[in-house]
Amino acid sequence: MAPLFILIVTFLVLRTIGLLGVKRISSWREAGLLAVTIMFLFTGVTHFTGMKYDYAAMLPGFAPMKVSIIHLTGALQILGAIGLLISRTRRLAGICLALLLVAMFPGNVYAAINEVPFRGEPPTPLWLRAPIQLFFIGMTLWTSIGKRPNEVGQQLIGRPAPEHEQPARQGASS
Repeated sequence: MAPLFILIVTFLVLRTIGLLGVKRISSWREAGLLAVTIMFLFTGVTHFTGMKYDYAAMLPGFAPMKVSIIHLTGALQILGAIGLLISRTRRLAGICLALLLVAMFPGNVYAAINEVPFRGEPPTPLWLRAPIQLFFIGMTLWTSIGKRPNEVGQQLIGRPAPEHEQPARQGASS
């Protein structure tokens, strides 16, 4: 539940700061993008702490090299979070993170069905975990796909407009 708390609280705090005049986070989508990034950085880092054993316990018994899988998914979350911050990689990073969330969901199902504790607490029930996972996927895709408000209608500075967009010259002979 900590990632959900981090996402929502960070999202609301960043949006409030945006409303107070910080242009970088002056839209819901921009505040959401940073909140999603912070959430993935947090969850990714936890894959390298003592929590890695709790995550590994969520994998079915037949899964090989459980801790290595946990390290890999943590690294992918961190790399994806960094990718969200770079406009050229944002879309791909968002799609990859959404796919990672889908790929990791069976671990949540396994933990819930087999009552695998996480940090000494019972697992989140599926009726609650599934909508949370869909919310994470939705937030990730919403914040990473599509044009940002400040990108719409902008042209690259120093790049000439295509010929069909250049104003016609009056009095020029052909």
